[in-house]
Order: sequence, then structure tokens, then C-alpha cells
Amino acid sequence: MNRRDALGLVGLASLAALAPRAFGQDGAAGAASPQASGDTTLLSNPISLAQWSLHRRFGFGKPEERAKAPADPMDFAKISKEGFGITRIELVNQFYVGKIGETSLGSEFRKRCVDLGVTCELIMCDGEGICGAADKTARAQFAANHEKWLAFAKEIGCHSIRVNAIGEGNADEQKIRCADGLVKLLAVAKPFDLKVIVENHGGLSSDGAWLVDVMKLVADRTSCGTLPDFGNWRDGSGKLIDPVRNVGLVAPYAKGMSAKSYDFDAKGNETLLDYPAILNVVAKSGYKGAIGIEYEGKRMSEHDGILATKAILERFGCRA
Repeated sequence: MNRRDALGLVGLASLAALAPRAFGQDGAAGAASPQASGDTTLLSNPISLAQWSLHRRFGFGKPEERAKAPADPMDFAKISKEGFGITRIELVNQFYVGKIGETSLGSEFRKRCVDLGVTCELIMCDGEGICGAADKTARAQFAANHEKWLAFAKEIGCHSIRVNAIGEGNADEQKIRCADGLVKLLAVAKPFDLKVIVENHGGLSSDGAWLVDVMKLVADRTSCGTLPDFGNWRDGSGKLIDPVRNVGLVAPYAKGMSAKSYDFDAKGNETLLDYPAILNVVAKSGYKGAIGIEYEGKRMSEHDGILATKAILERFGCRA
């Protein structure tokens, strides 16, 4: 089970059905190409590569989609630099679950990165409990479960771990419980001097206003923040809901940024997301950190999709 399936998110098959259409700022189908009026936003953010962009190459996904000879996740830094010219990387914990107990994991991975001049930005953590569980003991366990990833992240030089604000109960109950789970996790993270950041990753977290309320309840703007994903703004039916507005809501809290992409037209424009408008709100937010490529499409290969996403970010001033 991959990180998307585990959270019950909309499958990529539904995205393929939408691919011929373009979405404007309000997510309405049939809008003109968002790049039609020309590119005006200029950023200077560095580009990073999220490991999930290569999940099929690393042996995840449907059996028929996986690489016949999966790559070694320990080679991610090498693949990123030599294959895409990207020297900042974002790891996914699922690729290292089998190794996390090995004492040499952190030192070996860090050495490979240092030798290549590659920097680790963060680790995306899934499958370690429910942040906003109804039972406070379960919330404490959620926090404790992340300690091994915090130790790994610290050793390889990350600034943050990314977690999910998924909870139990109604919207208000989940808001309070998720905030409590995050506060508990921040206490575990404090000795490691690492930040805890939350991605809009399904459920109520894919509502920007709800996620902002969680951030306000946590109140620790120094150590806790968001990782806005450009595309994970879908309701329970799978409909894309105003990604421009939602990214704008959570971007002021951002300590990471995920440039989700699904498909591109012949001119190199993303066909589902209004990249100029989204990057405009990112620029206005003042976020200066890395913007991580997270390609999830199927029509293009992972390799080509990553390069297409890199190209559109470079068009707006970002650099690897």
C-alpha cells in the first residue's frame, strides 16, 4: 500500500480522466490555458525533488506499474543529482521502513549525500498513527512513533519532518485533537531541533481554512508549519477545490512547498493546475524555502514528468 492509498485519497485513475481539461483558479473545467496571458511571477526559490515522484522506480505502486528492477532508495541522492540536476531532496519514510532500525542507516545515507553535494530537506512520514485520534493516549503514541524518523532526519541534515493532520470526530473535534497531537509531537521533536510541518494530504487537511485553524491552535510558528501541496485540495468526491485560494491560505505558515504536477501540454504548461496563479500566491507569501517537485502523473514517465515540472518552475525563476 502506498502513501496515497493509505490515506484513502483519490486514485490517479480519476486524474487521467480529467487530463484533457484545464482548471482555472476556481477549479472550473474548460478554462483557457493558465499560461495563455504570459508568465509574470518571478521567484528565486531553490528546487528540490520529492522521492514520491519516483515511487514506481523504487518499487511502489500497482504491480504492473513498478520497475522490474527497482532502484535502491539509498541511491536517491545520486539519482536526483545525476538524473535531474537537483541537489536538494525530500525523502519518504516508506522507502526506509525496512532499514530504520539499522544503526548505520543515517551515517551511510548522509555520507552519500555529502559526497555528491546533495542536501536533505525533509522526510515525509506516513503510517505512524493518527495525529488527531479521539484517544489522547493514541495521540501520544503518534508522537512517540515519530522519534525514530526524527533521529534519522537529524542525522542526515533535514530541517523538518512532514506529518499528516488526520483525525477522528467531527471537524471541530478533529481540529482540536490534531492540534494536540502536533503539540505532543513538537515536544518529542524539540531535542532534535527539527520542525514539524503538515501537508494538506486528504480529509479535512485538504481544506485550507481548517488547516489554518489547526496552525493557530498550535500557535508555535517557529517550530510548526505547513507544507502546501499544489494539488491536494480535493473534497470527498475527488473534486479539485480552488487550489489557488487554498495554497494562499496556508502559504504564510509554510516551511516547505510541494509542486504537485500531473500532466503537461505541448507548450510545457501543467494541464490541471494554474501554476502562474499558484506561484504568484507563493511569491506574495514571502516563502523563500525549497519548492519540491512531486510528479504524480501516468501519461508521461516519472523521468519526463519530473523534468517538465522542473522546467515550469525554472520558467518562473526557481533554480535547482
